[in-house]
Order: sequence, then C-alpha cells, then structure tokens
Amino acid sequence: MPRLMRGVARTAVIAGTATAVSGRVQRRQAEKYASRDAQIYAERESAYQQQAAPAPPPAAPPAAAPAAPAEEDMIQQLKDLGDLHAQGILTDEEFAAQKAKILGS
Repeated sequence: MPRLMRGVARTAVIAGTATAVSGRVQRRQAEKYASRDAQIYAERESAYQQQAAPAPPPAAPPAAAPAAPAEEDMIQQLKDLGDLHAQGILTDEEFAAQKAKILGS
C-alpha cells in the first residue's frame, strides 16, 4: 500500500506543478496580448479620430446678386393666380395673400 500511496502522491505533485506552470504561462500570455491589443486599439482609435475630424469647409463661391423678378414673370404669375381664383380653387383671402407675396408688399 505504501507504494501505491507514493505513486498517487507523485502523480498529484506532478499534476499540481503542471497546473501551476500552465497557469503562469497563461497569465503571462494574457498580459502580453492585453498590452498588444491595447496598443492596436489606441492606433485604430487615433486613425478613426483623424478620419472623423471635420475637414475645413470648402470656400464658398461668391454669392451672385439676386436677380430682380422680371416684370413679365410677375404679370404671368398674377394672371395664373387670377385664373385659380376665378376657377374657385383659391379663396379671396388666399388670393389676396398670394398677390401680396408676388408684389412684395
């Protein structure tokens, strides 16, 4: 029986040592890969921030002077408005409001 106990004890010591070594190796690898992953994450975040930074807006072209509405166009709009009013599509109030808008008053 003592021989059997010695064999069991030896196996337990070997297994315990292997487990301890394996655990230490796993911790060291985890630390190594964690620092590497953190570095990769920082590089990617930096690249993303550079891409996401708003570019300066392009120079706006000079604004063209607003063209004055042509008198003919205004007359045509008033005629169209009068036709809509005559057909009953626009009420008197709507007609007056649109007319004032066209005439700019």
